[in-house]
Amino acid sequence: MPELPEVETIRRGLNQLTLHQKITGGDVLLDRTIAYPFSVDKFIPEIIGSAIASWHRRGKYLLAELTPSPQTHWLGVHLRMTGQLLWVNQNEPLHKHTRVRLFFGDEQELRFVDQRTFGQMWWVPPGVAVETIMTGLAKLAVDPFSPEFTVEYLASKLQNRRRPIKTALLDQSVVAGLGNIYADEALFKSGILPVTLCIDLQLEQIQSLHTTIIQVLETSIAAGGTTFSNFLNVQGVNGNYGGVAWVYNRSGEPCRVCSTPIQRIKLAGRSSHFCPQCQH
Repeated sequence: MPELPEVETIRRGLNQLTLHQKITGGDVLLDRTIAYPFSVDKFIPEIIGSAIASWHRRGKYLLAELTPSPQTHWLGVHLRMTGQLLWVNQNEPLHKHTRVRLFFGDEQELRFVDQRTFGQMWWVPPGVAVETIMTGLAKLAVDPFSPEFTVEYLASKLQNRRRPIKTALLDQSVVAGLGNIYADEALFKSGILPVTLCIDLQLEQIQSLHTTIIQVLETSIAAGGTTFSNFLNVQGVNGNYGGVAWVYNRSGEPCRVCSTPIQRIKLAGRSSHFCPQCQH
């Protein structure tokens, strides 16, 4: 599943390529991709003639601010496990997993490609709170790049809780946008084993974890995200972070710091990678 750096990479690419261009048409190829309006036939007509003023990110969600309108209306996207947004020429051969097409001027289009079909798109009408339509947004914690994401905030979410720190970091009500890859990376950089219970963390460890969460996310965004499964940016380019990952997906390989083989375990059904020497 694309995590915060991948979604942020896509957001930045969309802001470079799609702004102020009018939506001239579109096609819904898989009805269940459209989460709202409930009548799929209304989705394309409601956004035709609108231009994208800006793309925003909240956690792993993308939100396009649409104009003109007496009030702002929105196009929402959640990529889920395998979703891709690709900016292509309309003559580009249609991928068999294309679910939604949005047409723009100069024969360009934005395609939503999704192999596993878990991704969704929403149109949020003018004057309607986004969270009432895209209800998952209401459950999100603060963003790691928000001023509200402080050491004190993170400590309040973790202290006195009897669950492994890795499991806690995957909870979107603790930190929005953080997922399996970057939780592994942040725990390595802060020297904390993924099985460590939150209640056993010292304040100094939480301070280190707070810093490393931001650091690994910034590093990955600079690298264009991690290529895993079928992640591509909006121009179809792979991310580069995977080649410099400290522990993620490196089971059995030597630690980049101490040469101890990286280990992998399962926590709450998810793989966790760590160095038994550097993390304790």
